[in-house]
Amino acid sequence: MADPVPNRLCDVLLTASEAYPTLERAFLSAKTEVSAGFRVFDPDTALTSAEGFLVGKTWADLVAHVLDHGVRLTFILSDFDPVVRLDMHRYAWKCLHRLKKAAARSRHPELLTVRTSLHPSRVGILPRLVLWPRLHNEIRDSLAPINAQPIAARRAFMDETPLIPKLVKWRGDQLVPRLRPPALVPVTHHQKLAVFDRQRLYVGGLDLNDRRYDTPDHDRAAEQTWHDVQLMLDGPIVGEAQTHLDQFEAITHGKQPHNTSHLLRTMSAKRAVSAPYLSPKTILSELADAHRDQVTQATDLIYLETQFFRDRIFAEQLAKRAAQAPNLSLILVLPAAPEEAAFEDDPSSDVAFGEHLQVKSLEIIKSAFEDRLFVGTPAQPRAADPDGRATFMGAPIVYVHAKVSIFDDRAAIVSSANLNGRSFTWDTEAGALITNHLQVAHLHKRCFDHWQGDGTDPSFFHPVLARASWAERARQNAARPPEERRGFILPYSADPAIAAARMLPGVPDEMV
Repeated sequence: MADPVPNRLCDVLLTASEAYPTLERAFLSAKTEVSAGFRVFDPDTALTSAEGFLVGKTWADLVAHVLDHGVRLTFILSDFDPVVRLDMHRYAWKCLHRLKKAAARSRHPELLTVRTSLHPSRVGILPRLVLWPRLHNEIRDSLAPINAQPIAARRAFMDETPLIPKLVKWRGDQLVPRLRPPALVPVTHHQKLAVFDRQRLYVGGLDLNDRRYDTPDHDRAAEQTWHDVQLMLDGPIVGEAQTHLDQFEAITHGKQPHNTSHLLRTMSAKRAVSAPYLSPKTILSELADAHRDQVTQATDLIYLETQFFRDRIFAEQLAKRAAQAPNLSLILVLPAAPEEAAFEDDPSSDVAFGEHLQVKSLEIIKSAFEDRLFVGTPAQPRAADPDGRATFMGAPIVYVHAKVSIFDDRAAIVSSANLNGRSFTWDTEAGALITNHLQVAHLHKRCFDHWQGDGTDPSFFHPVLARASWAERARQNAARPPEERRGFILPYSADPAIAAARMLPGVPDEMV
């Protein structure tokens, strides 16, 4: 449980249009060092701030500029399993090489330290043997577009993906899977944080690339929307975040974790004996523990916005508290569909299993809260032709990627962790618990104003009246043409998820 000592600075940054310029200015104002750990950090990303435009067009230009001024930069980029996330494995190494190329343009390339980090946990040999036929087919299918390219492109692919030579081999001029069960990495580093001169911390749910850019207006094609929340903090949490960045890789290999009072983490490590296991060994579940602790103290209103609501254990904790606190209500904001289902039309079993878990988790809280629950989903206030699950009630959806939890006006958590078992027990995650009343109220108002489009009606912020006000506004919006709606929120419908949901016996909930 985090110590309730408040941080002095707590800037709330909604969407990349607020977060990216702040991040650029933080890098440019650094005096001695910056340490950063991101799932995705692409130096080809366009700069967005006036200060950034003075040094170039992309983050590669900014990195070179900061190195020129003698600032030491350390980047730890997440690496990915090359079987199930080949695209991300290749992308991570491209980003690494782009950062090195940017440093080579500077006067001080030696001040850049950059590496990709692959979690050391591996799926045990017994599950791998069971999965072997499926994995062989996945590797073969992923090689098909590569083999369709010229031979030079195939060779470049092998050079760009360091883990691929362990999985594939040349047969003539074609790439084919090796005939052995591939190693599988079930875990990734999902954190998104940066520390500047050991004085300020940037933390939350937002990575860095052009795909993740959006504005609070969300007036883009549905597949280009990306709602996220970051914080810029100072105070005691900063030193803990720096230590975390210095040590988290060693902890995943078995080193004893250091204690924190302000930074919340999820961390796992490789198992000493992994043969029968799909899962890693959970080392820290501070984010899950903090959510549970705050739920047990909530009396009036819990507000959650999350990409995934799939943790049935957390849903049961909410349900238990609903029975204990008869005046407690819950507002939950979710995207209308997972990204893969909305924009990629991906019917894979993993996506379907995730839908199943969310359907079940929603059923748990609906049964417990009944009319004290409102589940909403955002869509743009403009009409769109039907486009599968990328449209909702006649409008383009707004994709929610934020990870915000507010408990009354007493405490809040902003982190990289979704409300699913993976984020609560497996992946490397980081976030902050805010307990300063004014800071919590500010975050509360920013989130509510953003979705509702105005802050004129006090009932939307009242701890007792908020749920009913949100539900009524959503009902009114659903009855109106998109152009006449107020704000973004509509009533969430689980029907598409129910239709797509699929149980996967034997697969742990934490997998998705």
